[in-house]
Amino acid sequence: MPSSQLISGFLPGPAGDLEYLLQAPAAPAATRAALICHPHPLHGGTLHTRIVFHLARGFQERGMPALRFNFRGVGKSAGTHAFGWGEVDDVAAALAFLHARFSLPIVLAGFSFGAVTALRYLERQNDGRIERLVAAGVPADRESLPVSLAWRGPKLLISGDHDEFAQASRLEAYFQSLEPPKRMLWFNGADHFLNGHMDELRRRLGENLDFDQ
Repeated sequence: MPSSQLISGFLPGPAGDLEYLLQAPAAPAATRAALICHPHPLHGGTLHTRIVFHLARGFQERGMPALRFNFRGVGKSAGTHAFGWGEVDDVAAALAFLHARFSLPIVLAGFSFGAVTALRYLERQNDGRIERLVAAGVPADRESLPVSLAWRGPKLLISGDHDEFAQASRLEAYFQSLEPPKRMLWFNGADHFLNGHMDELRRRLGENLDFDQ
């Protein structure tokens, strides 16, 4: 694993400062960076959620700076929960912070609520700073998901085939509705949180991160 340092701090957000952790490579050789958005704040989701940590670690293992942050009202972040819509503006703030620090193309990633929030951001913004999307645990049974995105880049969706918040058929139908380039990764026997599959998650993330069709 490439050597790195863990940096904690606060970045400016639209509802006040947002708490973050940044895994930064010790050697400045990265060619892109990653931003990871956590699951639902009202159900215990934070930047420390296990799958968020492992997504960040998977990016870090590939020499990428990996930023995870707490949405407004979570942990030490200022503000209050805004029902998923104000949190889209938190994503914009974190993207601006990460790009200002590294000036690299960004992989925008999220798990569950974080994946939906990332998708909603891309529904609004054709953001040229974002190289690709990684959306894990998209809760297709629970959320209204954007179909037409303003942003057209590569989309990698990750899900367990026993996700209790996304019937496989419904998530597959959503995946088919998205414009290419896109790729779907199923984890056999896995639940929403991919429990027992963290090593496989990091391995398959690395194997499937780069595609263009």
